[in-house]
Amino acid sequence: MSNHLTESKPENLKTLQRVIFPPAEQMDTVPLYVDSGQAAGVQLSTMNGALGTDDSLPTGKKKSSDQDSSGSSATSSEAHAEDFIDRRSTLIRAGSRLSFATYFNAFPASYWKRWTSIDDIRLSVHTQGEGTVIIYKSNARGSLQRVDSRRVTGKTHSTFDLPLKPFGDGGWYWFDLIAGNDTLTLEKADWEGYTDSTSAPGRITLEITTLNKPDFCLNNLRSLAQSPEAMDAIEELLIVDQGNKKVQDEEDFEEVAASLKGKLRIINQSNLGGSGGFSRGMYESVQNGSDYALLLDDDVVVEPESIIRLLTFADLCRKPTIVGGHMFDLYNRTVLHTFGEIVNTYRFQPDLPHEDQTLGHDFMKSNLRNTPWLHRRVDVDYNGWWMDLIPTKVIKELGLALPVFIKWDDAEYGLRAKRAGYHTVSLPGAAVWHVSWIDKDDLVGWQAYFHIRNRIIAALLHSPYERGGRLLRESSYADVKHLISMQYFTEHGRIMALRDVLAGPDRLHEIQPQRLPEIRSLTKQYSDAQFKEDIEEFPEPHMNKPPRNGRGFKAPSYKTLVPWALKTVTKQLVKPVDEETHEHPQAHIAHQDNRWWRMSQYDSALVSNAEGTAVSWYRRQPEQLRTKLFEATRLHADILRNWPSLRKQYREAASRITSLEAWKQTFDQHTDSELKR
Repeated sequence: MSNHLTESKPENLKTLQRVIFPPAEQMDTVPLYVDSGQAAGVQLSTMNGALGTDDSLPTGKKKSSDQDSSGSSATSSEAHAEDFIDRRSTLIRAGSRLSFATYFNAFPASYWKRWTSIDDIRLSVHTQGEGTVIIYKSNARGSLQRVDSRRVTGKTHSTFDLPLKPFGDGGWYWFDLIAGNDTLTLEKADWEGYTDSTSAPGRITLEITTLNKPDFCLNNLRSLAQSPEAMDAIEELLIVDQGNKKVQDEEDFEEVAASLKGKLRIINQSNLGGSGGFSRGMYESVQNGSDYALLLDDDVVVEPESIIRLLTFADLCRKPTIVGGHMFDLYNRTVLHTFGEIVNTYRFQPDLPHEDQTLGHDFMKSNLRNTPWLHRRVDVDYNGWWMDLIPTKVIKELGLALPVFIKWDDAEYGLRAKRAGYHTVSLPGAAVWHVSWIDKDDLVGWQAYFHIRNRIIAALLHSPYERGGRLLRESSYADVKHLISMQYFTEHGRIMALRDVLAGPDRLHEIQPQRLPEIRSLTKQYSDAQFKEDIEEFPEPHMNKPPRNGRGFKAPSYKTLVPWALKTVTKQLVKPVDEETHEHPQAHIAHQDNRWWRMSQYDSALVSNAEGTAVSWYRRQPEQLRTKLFEATRLHADILRNWPSLRKQYREAASRITSLEAWKQTFDQHTDSELKR
């Protein structure tokens, strides 16, 4: 490719993405930044371009994308972390190869082509020493293609002009460096874009909603203070503190605050949940004249470069666009939890955009080049509010979040924006590390109320199906599963949620701070909601009658599910509870084994929580099953029968209850004080 500009190209070059290396405290994330493996891609069929098949497998079954042609795991060879000079520079040892075909350093060309005004880019590489620069690209199927190469000697600045035209459905650019007989140093590298725009970068209000996680907040503030480029883009750093363990009371708060150039402000308000905290951040970003609100969860670790990338991308989008970052697993930092999500509007639940995509992809096991589905552009309905950049122009038009406390606020906002003509992009190369919900169970316990209530409200607002598709049917199935599993506290919350849906939208602001303490106050009524950290505080489990023939427990098949469920519910309703099980649990069930088909066979069991920190005692109570199942069924029937009128009611109220004016009244009632720095 030529390294000379043509007359047709705009003269203005803008840095789109800088090549970076992990900070010293993040060396377990090296595979996300560099890859010292060979430049091998996936094998595609020469007949039809499909992923290679193995004739030894039945019907020519596809190989897993996590395996190379030898059948072994497609891992990268180990990079030398000690060779990193700083966040922009590294050494490549004599005779070694270093590839930037990685999550944070490859260039996601198809996203830039689809959403921005950039047509052509330039790769700029500054090196010292002798070696070779090789440019590669991929297509949407993940096929690797060599683009260009150049020998370098001494102190060299190499540039490569690269078109975005071939990236309609997917594909990345990246480069490899190969050292000669001596060490080659990469001093810095940048992906730049040709643009007509001469506008100054937009300004960000970065807002963190927190509840009793001051340590996370301070760590992220320290990280931001160490990134002057990110701080330059931030108009205001806002922490909305909704807990009783205040960030400002931490021992080293003053020192951290002083490092933030007077941009930090803390707002102390009542616990209005994530939707209340994030709405406050969106509201304040409009009030202070920022161009964007960047929403961050509190329990995350931020890659500060992501902030610059989100802003640069959003500034160059053809029209105002919500741009979000991905989520990596905080406890397994090379694992990408999700690459993008849509809402399955028939079942009204989050879903993956295409069938090849997987959750929990580990870049340690399969790098970018060996994972075909990562090369296909993923178009999403929304991005999680663990990291999401929203233009204030969109906020002014659409309003703030639904006042629903937690759950579905981000998905509903994405659907609302999409209906108004504003898209959401989940941008590769921008991310945080966050506790994945694999290590949580928020469908059981106090959060169950918010899950079902907010899911139904979102469906009333956005479902294209006359009665919400399968949503209410699946919700009814969930009632049965919880009740035959002896999860009576969870079901109590779900019943409260159904009643609140029927009560209509106009009380949502009023009950925003009330429902959580009300739900938690119910725990003393239910043994399945009462936890103890020491299992020795419970009686020793024993079971007089073990499973029949020692076969254990299996989930019923789809074919037998309905008769199995009827039989199980009937048995639980009519079979007397063995009195001895009130004195001794029958078993101790690990959290991962807490499944409805297993739990339904017990009268009493100790069950571990998702975090593994405590245990509760589940006890079968036929009267609870009888009354709660009847009430849940009645309420679902009421919602189904009244769906058209409820839909009209919620849709007519939506703009009113999400307006800046409505939220301001709520903020005024629940704000304690502001701390400015």
